[in-house]
Amino acid sequence: MALPEMRLLQAAIALAEELNYSRAAARLRIDQSTLSKRIAELESQIDMRLFERNHQVVELTEAGRHFVEEARNAVLHAERAVADAKAAMQGADEVLHIGRSVYADPYLVTAIQSIQLSLFPGLKVKLWSNFSHELARMVATGNLDLALVVAIPDTSSLSFLLVAESPGYIALPKSDAKAGSVELRLEDLRAHEWILPAPHINPFITEMIQAEASAKNIVAPDTHTFTTAEEASALVLAHKGAAFLTREAAWRISSNEIAVRPLSEEHPKLVTRLAMRADDKKRLTSEFVRAVGRKLVKVQTPQQRSTALAF
Repeated sequence: MALPEMRLLQAAIALAEELNYSRAAARLRIDQSTLSKRIAELESQIDMRLFERNHQVVELTEAGRHFVEEARNAVLHAERAVADAKAAMQGADEVLHIGRSVYADPYLVTAIQSIQLSLFPGLKVKLWSNFSHELARMVATGNLDLALVVAIPDTSSLSFLLVAESPGYIALPKSDAKAGSVELRLEDLRAHEWILPAPHINPFITEMIQAEASAKNIVAPDTHTFTTAEEASALVLAHKGAAFLTREAAWRISSNEIAVRPLSEEHPKLVTRLAMRADDKKRLTSEFVRAVGRKLVKVQTPQQRSTALAF
């Protein structure tokens, strides 16, 4: 049996992560009909059904879940092979593959990119974007050396360096009575429809919000989910609801119609950390992690250290 082409694997990965043909097609910069044809071609080629489709609802089959997990590794290894070859052509002695959350604070990413190691003068840093829980998985399996992740629970397979922490932020219509508050509590949002990050963005964040609400006996009248900050903005205005966002994402959609305010609760606190494999003994990795710690302590102001964060 011939192996599937890269474009087919990428189509399956995008659809598995978005669970929406429109969003997946837009992410791949193709139209929906082309995406549908690629998924059908892939399922025919491997002779198994990867997705269950019912009108606009898309779900992974059990076979699809296993297939996509390995497909991610295959695509990443192919991309790493090309990146390493190019780096070697450009004179790099070592390549460090670092993941970054798709919502990571640009300041933190820039700080990490600027690090140079005297012991490794020919080092090249290659960044890979994804959702935090996927990045953590890739570090644990050795597909990435390090990753800048947010709101990832502790696990024995990973070690972490604390980088920054921040409260969650709420976006709501400026016409809302609560918009005049300096900060908000979950109790203030009891009567609002809640707009939460979709579970595939970061299931742990969604679970933290719901657990805190449950502990306070708060049940929202209705809930909606979003993938991008722009989707959250549209939902806030359409439902006059309250969207749970990171600082960077919230301020990105702040406008004449939408106000953003921090949550006053200690939880859910959004913590950004640099993740590495717990059993990674490579000198390059440990030297880089130490350099990140020194760099961020040196260049961040106290206010940035306490507030600069995004997932």
